[in-house]
Amino acid sequence: MLFTSAGKRIGAFGVNAYRTSMAIGLLVCAHLVFLGVLVPAATGAQWFWMGLSGVVGLGVGDFGLFAAYIMIGPRRSVLIQASSPIFAALGAYIMLPQSAALSPMTVLGIAVTLTGIVVVLLERGEAAEERSGARKLWRWGVLFGVVSAMGQGFGVVLSKLGMSLVAGETMNPISAALIRMLLAGVFVWTCVLLAGKLPAVQKAAKDRKGIKYTAAGAVIGPFLGMTLSMVAIAGAQAGVAQTLMSLMPIFIIPVVWIAYREKTNWRGILGAAIAVAGVAILFLP
Repeated sequence: MLFTSAGKRIGAFGVNAYRTSMAIGLLVCAHLVFLGVLVPAATGAQWFWMGLSGVVGLGVGDFGLFAAYIMIGPRRSVLIQASSPIFAALGAYIMLPQSAALSPMTVLGIAVTLTGIVVVLLERGEAAEERSGARKLWRWGVLFGVVSAMGQGFGVVLSKLGMSLVAGETMNPISAALIRMLLAGVFVWTCVLLAGKLPAVQKAAKDRKGIKYTAAGAVIGPFLGMTLSMVAIAGAQAGVAQTLMSLMPIFIIPVVWIAYREKTNWRGILGAAIAVAGVAILFLP
């Protein structure tokens, strides 16, 4: 919600650039306080895979999410993100040798999840931009939402791989979060430079309200949220952790009612429930 408000003021590039920088500062401080060192102790392979997970999940994936927030709103965006466990399951099957073939139950879960997402995307609200027929913008928003889901799903698998490379040991979650964010930050700022967006991003720093929203979101999301997600991934099965993290479509419905006065009809609520149920089916024993 905070990143949606910030994105409408300073754009997706501005939000992604500043929130990564803010999160890196917070994570460095936390790493020093809890572990006593600034730089995470990790092997070269762990730096590579955790860094790659940061680029895929936080760089590419979150840029897609912020763009989707602006185009189709936070409720639909996080609902599309509910499909991220599908990509996590596919990524685990491809990248983790111990993963089994996709079972009939997994296929059923994928089908149910996609059904719930389609139900909500077919919903027609009463927003002014929908009445004006901004269909092209809506399609781009859905596309960016799918990119985000792919980035989040594959990013979780890459994180699981990187955290468990040392036999018998699991990387500290704060170290894992810091490595992910460091490499994501390098990637994001490189994209800002290559895309010629540096002047716009610098100008965005003058928007105090946009920066305040970004800072608050950085504390709640990439600092606290991502660190806790690393704890979940380290201490639970990747699928179970990703399932719990995919409950956002349910949590966000009452929030958008209060913050944006965006009322969700029965189809929106039903679709969100179906999507989350499908995610749960994915990881039934």
